Amino acid sequence: MKHHIFLLSGLVALVSGCGFPMSAVAQSATISAEQPESDADRALQALYEAEWEWSLQEFAEETDENGRSEPTDHLPSVTPEAQARRLAYWTDVLAQLEKIDVDRLSPEERINYAVFRTKIAADANNLRYKRYERPFNSDTFFWGGLNPRTPPSEADEYRKLLGRMRDIPRYFDENIENMRAGLARGFTVPKVSTLGRDETIVPYTDLGSDNPFMKTFMNIPDSVPAAERKRLAAEAEQVVRDIVAPAYAKLLTFMREDYIPSANEDIMAENLPDGPAFYQSQIREYTTLDMTAEDIHELGLKEVARIRADMDATIAETGFDGSFEEFLEFLRTDPQFYAKTPKELLSFSAYVAKRVDGKLKDLFTVLPRYRFTVLPVPDELAPIYTSGRGGLESCLMNTYDLPSRPLYNLTALTLHECVPGHSHQAAMALEAPDRPDFRRQTYFSGYGEGWGLYCEWLGTVLGVYDTPYEEFGRQTFEMWRAARLVIDTGIHHYGWSRQQAIDYLLANTALARIDVENEIDRYIAWPGQALAYKLGEMTIRDLRAKAQAELGDDFDQRPFHDAIINMGSVPLDTLVAEMDRFIQEQKAGADAAP
Repeated sequence: MKHHIFLLSGLVALVSGCGFPMSAVAQSATISAEQPESDADRALQALYEAEWEWSLQEFAEETDENGRSEPTDHLPSVTPEAQARRLAYWTDVLAQLEKIDVDRLSPEERINYAVFRTKIAADANNLRYKRYERPFNSDTFFWGGLNPRTPPSEADEYRKLLGRMRDIPRYFDENIENMRAGLARGFTVPKVSTLGRDETIVPYTDLGSDNPFMKTFMNIPDSVPAAERKRLAAEAEQVVRDIVAPAYAKLLTFMREDYIPSANEDIMAENLPDGPAFYQSQIREYTTLDMTAEDIHELGLKEVARIRADMDATIAETGFDGSFEEFLEFLRTDPQFYAKTPKELLSFSAYVAKRVDGKLKDLFTVLPRYRFTVLPVPDELAPIYTSGRGGLESCLMNTYDLPSRPLYNLTALTLHECVPGHSHQAAMALEAPDRPDFRRQTYFSGYGEGWGLYCEWLGTVLGVYDTPYEEFGRQTFEMWRAARLVIDTGIHHYGWSRQQAIDYLLANTALARIDVENEIDRYIAWPGQALAYKLGEMTIRDLRAKAQAELGDDFDQRPFHDAIINMGSVPLDTLVAEMDRFIQEQKAGADAAP
């Protein structure tokens, strides 16, 4: 599996064009790029450029015209020998990084150093704890994502896909052996987070046209000549029948007969081998902050209490006469809050996204050209998937079980996942000017998910929450992320039961039960990741408050947002340091103005 395990790709750096002026941070980056390089700069550049070329070979990737990595015609090796080789390489990289004098780096290379070192340290830690022996979680799987979400556009891309499809049996066998090793030492995905996940394999065991891979080859665009389309589809039919479907069937048997029955009943990460150290490493990876589980838990309890007061005020605004619990029951059961068809739900999300499009000029000085679409979560994933997930090409909305998909949450969800959240972030990254290639592939959850949650709050600034119910939906999403601080640490450090976590989330948010259960199973299977959202958002909100206090009437949110987005995905401590510099530069500029 690729070493950026379970991380979204992309999200980085400066953005171009569309006729808008270059932001202040973009200008300063351009100026710094023209400054003479130091020996420290050159040493760092040599190190991350070499690692990038090495990683392309290691993980069966190549770069496209935008410097982004994409898969080649085979899948990477995931054997223990390959993992040991990678750990040795990254350990050496970290040792070489220690020799570089950070104080002698130029401003841009200082950011590159922080990003590179944090990323490599996380990669190495995951190998030290052999996280590859747990190569999936509750909604992200090594057997998923092999079939493209949207069909490729070139014949050569289909030929590479066919090569990867032929390599699936070997790739699955290596993962199965790793999972057997995990079973032997008690390092597994907790059983409760595996239940039903075998069903996501079933569609790929089909020998014919209903196999999702075949659907991809039935939708080859007309830009590929007809004869070539016919040849590719015929070849895919044979590969699916003789290679792909049998490999998925073998994996399905292993999951049902060996892995799921023997997976850990215990859900606490600190009870795994080297559990306390492993959980702390996951906290560090996902938050990029040096915080303890105890500190995070206490912070979460304070945020839950604060947001609850906001929610009570919004309930009063609706005129509802009843308790908090009765209001939640009203929201969960009244038909006025639910779409009657999948298209209605998708249309609501698309409408929100388009409304926000018209307000982006108030948020940024630079906008991307790349467009995304709104799609339903694929049927084979929908029952166990989150409510939505955004990316460069599409923003997925879950239309499964519509009575559990309230529309009052959808405005906040669209802001987070689509625009100005993740899909917007990814488009900005795609159109970035020159930055090191590794920066285009590095994503830190604290930065990325913190921005997504901050975008939900930005909806209050933009005036897109039309009713108190939609505002309550935003608050319930904020409460959801605050409750995660309590729940994740509660499960993995304090030993909470699954039911205790479910009850806590149900009692404090208006999330539907199916969402609550899926989310809790996700936190159980993915220690630490749920902490990133609220800690990242609080960091950005604190920076905004500081900028407003320092700049007063001279504060303009557009360059402030440019500075954050243009920096790309960085550790939160780096974000704070660089934004502090930005604030002081803005203040100096305002003071110098006539």
